[in-house]
Amino acid sequence: MSSVVILGAGKGGTALLDLLHRDPAVKVVAVCDVNPQAPGMKLARSLGIPVAPDYRRLLRKCQADLIINVTGNPQIGEELQGLKPPGSEILGGAGARFLWDLIEEKKKKEDLEDRYRQIQQEIEARSDSEFIVGKNPKMKEIARLLLKVAPTPTTVLIRGESGTGKEVVARAIHRYSRLKDKPLITVNCTALTPTLMESELFGHKKGSFTGAIQDKMGLFEKANGGTIFLDEIGDISLEMQSKLLRVLQTGEIRAVGDVTTKKVGIRVVAATNRDLDRAIAGGEFREDLFYRFNTFTITLPPLRERVEDIPILAYHFLRKAEAKVNKKVEKISDHAMEFMQQYHWPGNLRELENIIERAVVLTPSRQIEVEHLPHHIQQSTADPAAVEGFMDAREKSLARFEREALIRYLMETKGNVSRAAQKARIPRRTFHRLLVKHAISPQHFRLPN
Repeated sequence: MSSVVILGAGKGGTALLDLLHRDPAVKVVAVCDVNPQAPGMKLARSLGIPVAPDYRRLLRKCQADLIINVTGNPQIGEELQGLKPPGSEILGGAGARFLWDLIEEKKKKEDLEDRYRQIQQEIEARSDSEFIVGKNPKMKEIARLLLKVAPTPTTVLIRGESGTGKEVVARAIHRYSRLKDKPLITVNCTALTPTLMESELFGHKKGSFTGAIQDKMGLFEKANGGTIFLDEIGDISLEMQSKLLRVLQTGEIRAVGDVTTKKVGIRVVAATNRDLDRAIAGGEFREDLFYRFNTFTITLPPLRERVEDIPILAYHFLRKAEAKVNKKVEKISDHAMEFMQQYHWPGNLRELENIIERAVVLTPSRQIEVEHLPHHIQQSTADPAAVEGFMDAREKSLARFEREALIRYLMETKGNVSRAAQKARIPRRTFHRLLVKHAISPQHFRLPN
């Protein structure tokens, strides 16, 4: 590790300090400037790096591999040649400016790459961001509420079963808000452990835990000025709930391992498929945090309560599947549509989208027929007890229940078999055996990388 002393704490020295202290191969041992209120001196103090007003006294005490002079004073540059300790090198004048320029370019490149990743995520999600109201009265009321709340800074809680389109609503809120040109950062809370979640949301300082080899900016800071969407907020730990409540109350974040806080101005939209009232009663969710989120609530109906919208949604997903599969399929037969309208849809919109894509792959013509739908949908419309004996009817009803329950648990856990088994309160081995029995692949429920 190389040790560095920075002389000069103005714009150039501050930029160098800000970037060099993040590099695990570099240790900034001191910063020097005659002005104790220079921005670089303030930054150094906040980072716990020693500061000094007198470079002569500093260099007599301090040993460093490299002394970077960004004071812009040629007299100091000449004097340093006689003051430098044995084994130290001096970088000043044009050399220091060149290093600063290189580091600035690196920072700009990293910022651009970070912004590119955000834009790429937005582009990938744009095809999923169309909020389809349809004919359902509940959805029409939700559209009205959405347009009312979107332009305000109010925190919004979106409730509904897994797969009902909560993220689509969150994106619509952002799109119709005054922050639409600012970042929208999406966080899947179920995908993060409590320790990792704190680091992801609030950032961390170098050395704050094993593996923290450099400072990391958290998602709240990246979303500053924009919107952050916390998906499946009902699944976070009580410890994390407490820290999140503090952020909502104060508007301040503290990185893991840091002693200072930073102000952030963001719009928070959260979503959950859990019954939070029951979670509060069971001591699994903080009541005060619930009231923070519950300022404005939008509850999405499951697809089984939007039967009249199934044709509109099915054709929307048909157009998407055509583009994805690169195959022309113009129509869904009336008979196939009837079967879909009579199905229970435990996986809601996400299940409908997957089934339409599957049908587009299977059909040899330009029309989706009943035979291109999964067997469990084809069988769901008949009343087995009317044509079969009691035992056969019971077996088929049990199989249908098992399949729908498995799909629902996988939807809720984004395809995580271990967590799905926990939710079902059965051993993982049993859950996996049922998946094999019903030919269900967890991969279909996992989020794309």
